[in-house]
Amino acid sequence: MLRYTVDVRTLLWAAMFPVVALAHYARPELCGYLLPVSLYLGFCSGVFSHNQNHCPTFKSKRLNALYSAYLSFFYGYPTFGWIPTHNLNHHKFVNKAGDATITWRQSRENTGWVAFTYFFLSVYHQAEPIQAYIRKAREKNGALFRQIVGQYATVALGHLGALALGVWMHGWGVGFKVYFFGFAVPALFALWSMIFINFIQHVHCDPWSEHNHSRNFVSRFGNFLVFNNGYHAAHHENAGLHWSKLPEAHAKIEHLIDPELNQNSIFGFCFRAYVLGLFSSRFRTRQIGRPAYDPPEQGALDLRTAEVDAVEAGTNAEMA
Repeated sequence: MLRYTVDVRTLLWAAMFPVVALAHYARPELCGYLLPVSLYLGFCSGVFSHNQNHCPTFKSKRLNALYSAYLSFFYGYPTFGWIPTHNLNHHKFVNKAGDATITWRQSRENTGWVAFTYFFLSVYHQAEPIQAYIRKAREKNGALFRQIVGQYATVALGHLGALALGVWMHGWGVGFKVYFFGFAVPALFALWSMIFINFIQHVHCDPWSEHNHSRNFVSRFGNFLVFNNGYHAAHHENAGLHWSKLPEAHAKIEHLIDPELNQNSIFGFCFRAYVLGLFSSRFRTRQIGRPAYDPPEQGALDLRTAEVDAVEAGTNAEMA
């Protein structure tokens, strides 16, 4: 059923989503202790949603549709949303003008405040391509539109059901608490963390460069935990490549990437840039190469990695 056998691990991780979430319901006193695991699994739900829309997990379109709906519930938003904002927009413009997720809209500085609040500005500007995509699906692709509606229904009804279950088991106070920590917080963190990661993987990079357009986090252990999400330059240059192939793809271009853009740990990077950077500018990031807002007059690299099929639940979503 799987296109790549290694996705057995993906499904094992995905199977832990409801197990850990419902553990809050069984033992409400564990809510605080389970929070780190819940946040990690919330992050994974975002990574899996991203991966699913670039390289579907299953051979069967029906299974991909069911899996996308499943991920939508835990991610807290329909997974189709990646297509208009990420596959067909971000991968086309790569932080240049036209990208709904540009990092320099609010400020050209990279501070903790800018990075943390980037989510709210980015979500606002992603709404337009999402709505346009839905309108086009309704007009031109009925099957895709039904999948979109189904994913919205899964998220809304699923979370209402999870809240109702908590209230039924424990009453309003504890019931809301177990829902909040078990389902709501991981989903909110999934949404925020995906956009935050996009910010730090592109801020102060050079989208006009062949290989310096993205920041990478290359720790082997870290990439094991996040399914190679740290190899971002290789992903942009091979957008349809399965996540298990990214370390090899990164190794081929690593020597061509500015060393500043090959960071080891994401936590170390954030600590230096956003904590130590409060006290000394030498810890903050600096612009590598040409800024995204300063296009060259000629000879600019046109990095378009959106040419791979945009996929929603195993269905080609290309619409004229």
